[in-house]
Amino acid sequence: MFRYLIPISASLLLTATTLCAQSRPCDDAGWLGGSEESSDVATRDTFVEQMALVLNANTFVGRFTLSAPHDIRVEAAGRANGDPTLTLFAEDGSQVATDDDSGGNGAARIETALETGSYCAVVRSFDDSPMTAFVRVGRQDMEPLTPGMDTPAAATEPADVTNSCVEAPDLGTMTDAPLQNSGSAQEVPFIRFTLDAPAQITVTAENAEADPKLILTGPDGGTIGENDDYEGLNARLDVSTDLPPGTYCIALQAIGDSSLPIDVAVSVFDPIAALADLYARGEAAPPLDGSVAVTDLGTLPSQLIKDLRVGSDAEWFSLTLDASGLLLVEAIAAGSGGDPWLVLFDSLGRQIAQNDDEGQGTDARVTARVQAGTYVIGVKQVGDQTGFVRLLAERYVKAP
Repeated sequence: MFRYLIPISASLLLTATTLCAQSRPCDDAGWLGGSEESSDVATRDTFVEQMALVLNANTFVGRFTLSAPHDIRVEAAGRANGDPTLTLFAEDGSQVATDDDSGGNGAARIETALETGSYCAVVRSFDDSPMTAFVRVGRQDMEPLTPGMDTPAAATEPADVTNSCVEAPDLGTMTDAPLQNSGSAQEVPFIRFTLDAPAQITVTAENAEADPKLILTGPDGGTIGENDDYEGLNARLDVSTDLPPGTYCIALQAIGDSSLPIDVAVSVFDPIAALADLYARGEAAPPLDGSVAVTDLGTLPSQLIKDLRVGSDAEWFSLTLDASGLLLVEAIAAGSGGDPWLVLFDSLGRQIAQNDDEGQGTDARVTARVQAGTYVIGVKQVGDQTGFVRLLAERYVKAP
């Protein structure tokens, strides 16, 4: 995840342009520097940069010019989990270059030599989901926005963790109450705690803006496990086997803003809560024994429509097919801003299909050839939001 502060001199633009059948995407684009003169990258002392808000499968188009030939770098870096794609066009509509992930960590980067003239950068969201990104254009001797594919993330070696943990903050000895700490990855890159008896534990690191990653090492310095994005951009590591007594270390990294505080907690692993969390995330289907709320939709006629209000926790439904055939299930957002997610399981909990964004929008759809029997459907909203969703289920049977 990238998070940058825009220099005061840089202009801020929140626009999206639909290209559709437009053959000359630069024609109606706004200048990245606010005017043609201030968008001349050949004469600027610094790069030109804007914030782009891309919604509803639209695009952001930013224009710049060169009064002399130069080696140019064009970049797009998404905030949070945004994954931009980048295309560079000349003024006549000809495509110069395109890129997806050359900036590293999902960011896009184009480095090329350009002749005198006007150009535009077109930014899309890779999966058409809503996205905020930063777009920067500069000469190749200017500061880049992205690290690039050739700049690997710094790895944390077990020996480094062991040595650094000697002087790290001590959360104390594990009890029934969680051990907690709040601090940035810059200030507190390592944390240690002690087990005085064998225990199963859960370690969490939360602050989506910081996008934390955690690595847990044992008394011998060996890595027990690591996690980056368990729920959204927050990290979680469940250790469901007994760890022996000793001192353990958590290495904390921030893929996003390393100056933001990250809430770290170490607690006793709760298998019941862990299973409930899997149900809420839609990663496992609940049993049909009444222990978890599952709405029975009955035997599916040719078509069934149900309006729901769902949030980030999955709502569960079951339906029965009395004959084999093709099953189609859709979750359609009602109103603006919805982003439904769907999963389909059989009655034994085996996943058949899952989908988030089908086609060009944010609605979800799954299709599967199925036998007669009962099936379980999970529906939720992507991200921390609640909204109305229309659930559609249709079945198609083979003609006699």
